[in-house]
Amino acid sequence: MTVIESAVGRYLAPTTLPEALQALRESGEVTILAGGTDLMVQASIGRRRIGATLMNIRRIDELARIARDGDAIRIGALATITQMMNDPLVRTHLPVLVEACDHFASDQIRNAGTIGGNVSNASPAGDTLVPLLVLDAEVELASAGDAGVARRSVPIADYFTGPGRTQRAPAELLTAVRIPLPPAGHYARFFKFGTRPALDISAISIGIAGVRANGALANVRVAFGAVAPTPVRARRTEQALEGQRLDEATIARTAEVARDEVHPIDDVRASAWYRKEMIHNMTRRMLDHAAQA
Repeated sequence: MTVIESAVGRYLAPTTLPEALQALRESGEVTILAGGTDLMVQASIGRRRIGATLMNIRRIDELARIARDGDAIRIGALATITQMMNDPLVRTHLPVLVEACDHFASDQIRNAGTIGGNVSNASPAGDTLVPLLVLDAEVELASAGDAGVARRSVPIADYFTGPGRTQRAPAELLTAVRIPLPPAGHYARFFKFGTRPALDISAISIGIAGVRANGALANVRVAFGAVAPTPVRARRTEQALEGQRLDEATIARTAEVARDEVHPIDDVRASAWYRKEMIHNMTRRMLDHAAQA
């Protein structure tokens, strides 16, 4: 592990997961650096302070792997947005995640930004978070235990506690996102609205997923971004849609439930009223598409 001491703090560059976890356990206030596409911007404008220790985890090769893991796909925290877009497993089994990645910033940012960073940043408008919610993803956390590496998993629906806040403890490192393989007949789509398709932060985003059968969706998942302090599962909207034939009446009723379920705020990107209307209109459009697919 590379260690550099200076008058302003300490820089660490571990090459193995145990090294990184031991440093987190012993070093007190540690800022974790991966792609840096969020951290460096936030630090430069004073929204985030770099801790006494800056730990660069980019040299931990095992955290960049994407692989089949039993009945799931495990995406290492250092997998970049570009890597996910091009990975055969992700493209075959998780096309809605690829769809979201295609709307993620610019090519340069996609080449550096990581899924672990996007999840850890915990933005209400994070582009990968809505598809991860509708895919029932879990976040894998690791820490240094007395008997080696200790791991725990948290459903991503429970992981976010507020803007920029998660359930990760200071001595833990997000190591992977694990996504169950979708069943046969699975349908999922993602929509993001902003001034520009990719380079802007979302004014709203929507994910809808379910298993198609007999003109209806079962095991429905609906998630919204940029309409609450965290990305959220829309439980009432899911209930309105579950098992119902995708006819005009169901679609109209579900879109109204979706609009009434969200309670966004006014900000520089959109008013609360506009966000609610966009949720209504785009939920309706996405369900129309699902009915015709």
